[in-house]
Amino acid sequence: MSHFQLALLLGMTVALGPLALDAYLPAFPSIADNLGIAHGEVGLTLSAYVATLGLAQLVGGPLSDRYGRRPILLAGLAVFAAAAVMISLANTLADLVIWRVVQGVGGAFCAVSVPAIVRDQVGGQDAARLFGLIGLIMFIAPAAAPSLGALMLLLGDWHWIFLMLAGYAVLLVLALQLALFPRLQPRPPAITPVRTLVTNYLLVLRHKTTMRFVGIQVLCFSTMLLFITHSSFIYQEWYGLSNGMFSMLFAANIALMAILNLINRPLLRRFSSVVLLRGQVMLQCLALVALVTVVLMEGPFWLVAACIIAAIGFQGGIIPYNMANALEFFPHLGGTAAAMLGASQFTIAGAISALSSLYEGEALLPIAATMLLCSAGAVLLALGAPQAVAREMAADASGASATAG
Repeated sequence: MSHFQLALLLGMTVALGPLALDAYLPAFPSIADNLGIAHGEVGLTLSAYVATLGLAQLVGGPLSDRYGRRPILLAGLAVFAAAAVMISLANTLADLVIWRVVQGVGGAFCAVSVPAIVRDQVGGQDAARLFGLIGLIMFIAPAAAPSLGALMLLLGDWHWIFLMLAGYAVLLVLALQLALFPRLQPRPPAITPVRTLVTNYLLVLRHKTTMRFVGIQVLCFSTMLLFITHSSFIYQEWYGLSNGMFSMLFAANIALMAILNLINRPLLRRFSSVVLLRGQVMLQCLALVALVTVVLMEGPFWLVAACIIAAIGFQGGIIPYNMANALEFFPHLGGTAAAMLGASQFTIAGAISALSSLYEGEALLPIAATMLLCSAGAVLLALGAPQAVAREMAADASGASATAG
């Protein structure tokens, strides 16, 4: 099948995560009123889902390596849909949190299967192009999710949002069964001598080049999550913007991510994905240096917003290329490598974001400085990435020659 068809189906699948995160945000007040709880307590359902989405990938990835992508992905969609239905029937906060945890398990199995399927089908520059195209399609989800949730609230109440998510998961099952799996190339069998979770994860953890890219993913994702966590404080409390202006500026981040993603695609014909990754990690860091400088000098709001949009926008090129490079050396353990990548970025970035809430009410400078600190760490890892990849590929080629001899 063509790259566009594959990207469309996989993009629709991975979009399930952002939809489950963002679609019910407009319903927080309604959920709180309906369950008779404080509005802040509804946030527990979001935290429960995100934490499970990260940790459950550590199980889902190796299972997909051992039993295949189809059963794990379809099982994840089934669990996600069933949990969504149960959430729509929940009458207490405890029920809501429990079923969001279950839903997070299903979402994790879906999230970890997509990059593994990409690695099964293509590698190198082709993988980078495919991840970029998937990312471009996926950008629609976080932009559209709040609007879909608001539409469901107009048609009914908050329960309809989760019924919509269940229906979308069922639609994905049909689409993947009919249009994706029958047309995929057979996955190479795993060749690891001992098929255990610990053994497979040790193979990934000991691979210094892959772990370099995992570190880049964690730090760059932390930069973005720090902004998302504090975006309302920065724009609405610090600068006093309206809800409408806040939504427009938030959407500008997604728009720039999509634009940079499009610009990067033709560049792959002239430059390797790892070189493009290094350049954009450095540009993101420069944008954050500018942000900290503007904040220190108490510069105008429009300059602060421009620096933030530029910094977050570079994620449009960083994320797909980094994923492609991180999975490059594990053609037979793509699920395990993808699980390490996904679990690390959600758990570590989530912890950094949670710790940053301790100084949310203090000032804008600590938030900007923490974003810069994470980005600077990513730059240090990215500077040696091309050399590390070259050494690893040379070692693989040498090993292959020795085996052939």
